[in-house]
Amino acid sequence: MIKSMLTIFLILGVSMSTSAKASIEKVKTQVMTQGLSHLGLTVTKLEATTKFFTESLGWRLAGEKLAYPAKFVTDGKMFVTLWQVSDVNTAKAFDRKNSVGLHHLALAVSSKESLEELYKRFQSVDNVVIEFAPEINGQGPTIHMMIREPSGNRFEFSYKP
Repeated sequence: MIKSMLTIFLILGVSMSTSAKASIEKVKTQVMTQGLSHLGLTVTKLEATTKFFTESLGWRLAGEKLAYPAKFVTDGKMFVTLWQVSDVNTAKAFDRKNSVGLHHLALAVSSKESLEELYKRFQSVDNVVIEFAPEINGQGPTIHMMIREPSGNRFEFSYKP
């Protein structure tokens, strides 16, 4: 409504008060979202990726849609939808440097010990590629590591002391 009023004022050449201009600026800069609802990932290995979330990360299966197929996993705060590609043989791997899309998903962990435990778990999970072990991120103090889950999506795990 305020935007349409502004348009009418501009068309008619009517000047606005400073407070009216401030109200319009406030609407234009107001945060319109409330956090992440869920994240949808396309995967080539639906069962293996679901198992990665539930067994390696301790998430729970919250539901599934067999006709798609898709599975919905959660850590109790965040949901991830895993969508199976329709043809595994023609699926193209994401190129993080040349394709538009999700570069990686960063998940926070509660302690350095949890980060180290995840690193140990990932070493024994089939088809998980560890890009780098826990290390200081930049000048610190955050410690992080990067992996690719069984379908190839990149995940960062970080701990900020």
